[in-house]
Amino acid sequence: MGGLDAREKRILLSTCYGHFMSHFNMLVFPAVVIPLTGALGMDMGAVLRLSFWMYLLFGVTALPWGLAADRWGARPLMRLFYIGTSAGAFAAAFWIDHPVGLSLSLAVIGLFAGIYHPAGLGIVAKEIRRVSLGMGYNGMFGNLGLATAPLITGLVNWVWGPQAAYLALGLMNLTGLGLMGFFPESPSGEGGSGGASKNASGVLRAFLILLVAMMLGGIAYRGATVITPAYFELKNGEVFQGLSSLLGGRLSENLVATASVSFIYLVGMIGQFTGGKVADRFELKRGYLVFHLVTIPAAFLMAVVANVPLLLIATVYFFFLLGMQPIENTLVARYTPRRLRHSAFGTKFILTFGVGSLAVMMVGAIENSWGIDWVFPVLGMVSVALVTTIVFLIRFAPK
Repeated sequence: MGGLDAREKRILLSTCYGHFMSHFNMLVFPAVVIPLTGALGMDMGAVLRLSFWMYLLFGVTALPWGLAADRWGARPLMRLFYIGTSAGAFAAAFWIDHPVGLSLSLAVIGLFAGIYHPAGLGIVAKEIRRVSLGMGYNGMFGNLGLATAPLITGLVNWVWGPQAAYLALGLMNLTGLGLMGFFPESPSGEGGSGGASKNASGVLRAFLILLVAMMLGGIAYRGATVITPAYFELKNGEVFQGLSSLLGGRLSENLVATASVSFIYLVGMIGQFTGGKVADRFELKRGYLVFHLVTIPAAFLMAVVANVPLLLIATVYFFFLLGMQPIENTLVARYTPRRLRHSAFGTKFILTFGVGSLAVMMVGAIENSWGIDWVFPVLGMVSVALVTTIVFLIRFAPK
């Protein structure tokens, strides 16, 4: 972590693991969707809907948690984040065979997982001098959570089943409490971007336009991440057959699909690092535009290819879809005052994850009505609207 002092590295140790677990918590469920369809005797759309309240609460609680962090500080909320998500994970393991109980348990995970982004990213924006660089490193660990959740969950499910996957999740969340001991006791109040406000009306207008862009990005992100493991399991039959033959038939389709998703999210870590570097060196709004622009053709192509071509195009799609996040988070820091930084990120995530949670229902409806092949073209149209919004941001935001 070049360019950071010892105190900043201690801060990032805690915030990076929190970001890792925040996304890990959300990506366990998509990895067990198909196994649960058999275990619960439900179709895929019905199983997907069990997670709706988890994703909704993950988003809509972000602003209240952000206000609480601005009022009482982020450190106690980070402890609550780990305690609450571990409790929800253990409850999900207990209720794994009961749809209503499982849905409620997932909702508890979403409720407390919603703490991280307004609390953790607010810390990075306030306490790290080179905000975009800190966001890049922090984003990489969030992507590591995205990458390892399907792989670890797929492995645990393959050997012990979905119940064991949620038991493991509970233990991983409890581990975060120990890492909180490394967090500096008294924040310095220095560093971070102050959020220039010489043109108050222009800054407010820019933030409002940015909120629309982030809401559309949340729909694209949640829709893509919730469907991709199942999409790969259904569309990558030749990849599964080839690997299964190579390894003597000891693999499951679910394991191959979740491992493929993990690989793509690991590549997305490079996207996060690249996005952090772009935000540190180049004009933010234009970098934001370019990253989202690339996702449009990739989304449409994912609907018409399968097997290895699908994996390659999906890698490009997620590289840019995930890689833009440090740029976006730096823009939030630029257009908000420091004293309201946690609330600003809470506002962002109530839209990106709260409104974005509607993508779970949208994906289920598309799959039921038109078939799974139509999911990514619809997400591509969402990205077209998103790019149009960024053009307005470039036109009307202060220089």
